[in-house]
Amino acid sequence: MSTSVSAAAAAALLPILHGRRSPPASRVPTIFRRRIGPSPRLFSSSSHSFPILTAAAMATAPAASDAGSKSKLLVFDSKEELAVSLAKYTAELSEKFAAERGAFTVVLSGGSLIDALSKLTEPPYLESVDWSKWHVFWVDERVVPKDHEDSNYKLAFDGFLSKVPIPPGQVYAINDALSAEGAADDYEACLKQLVKNGVIAMSTATGFPRFDLQLLGMGPDGHIASLFPGHPLVNEKERWVTYIKDSPKPPPERITFTFPVINSSAYIAMVVTGAGKAGPVQKALSDKQTSSDLLPIEIAVLQDGEFTWFTDKPAVSLLQNK
Repeated sequence: MSTSVSAAAAAALLPILHGRRSPPASRVPTIFRRRIGPSPRLFSSSSHSFPILTAAAMATAPAASDAGSKSKLLVFDSKEELAVSLAKYTAELSEKFAAERGAFTVVLSGGSLIDALSKLTEPPYLESVDWSKWHVFWVDERVVPKDHEDSNYKLAFDGFLSKVPIPPGQVYAINDALSAEGAADDYEACLKQLVKNGVIAMSTATGFPRFDLQLLGMGPDGHIASLFPGHPLVNEKERWVTYIKDSPKPPPERITFTFPVINSSAYIAMVVTGAGKAGPVQKALSDKQTSSDLLPIEIAVLQDGEFTWFTDKPAVSLLQNK
């Protein structure tokens, strides 16, 4: 199991990207794609057309270009179909970045996202994915012991990490012995050392770390990571990792990536299911936003990458002409 992050331990990583360390601690553009059932049909709203990407087309689609920012909307009939597609998507990106960089940096969130990764723990991916190239991080974490029921690390370990052979030294949990502020500082120092070592790429466009893939979810209030509607942290522009002591959702003390880091990613998979999240989905995909009332999910806009929504029918139930 992973222990805690430390910048000094991160410094011990060798440039080959596989060294061991003591582990740690949208506005969506106009084109989306969607898959509903076996019969493709056009999905449109008041001002856009949404070409459909069928399951077969997605299976053979080439890797996205790194030039510019792209977005897709995928809608599935069941959580099973979503999980199958998400596993294939993630495995293909793993192969791409392992070949290009010798490492695959993956950021996890909590909640139902871990359940959606279940197919990666089964054949053929359990055997075919080069797990030795994976480096795993968290977009946010609750400042609780790693064996606490509120820990995102525990959730990921129990449901995913314990079932795949990622080297434990490449799983970067927070140092839960520190305060929220100390844990955030420590995690940011670790990330900066891993950038120096070449494990994490840097965005030439933003000057912030560029993770290969962030696998994220969204709350019913439109929050992502531990960035909540109306909270001052959504406006943080300098820090890579910060902390919150007054989270509107318990537990109150957390650390979180900031939007500059989230928006510097190469790829984001936003996994959102259920009717309880239909309101924020509608708002995020609407053309009628104003800068004064943006939800956190609307601030997640990649500078130079590809943002893919993995959703189900209830989550998009408020979109027009669905």
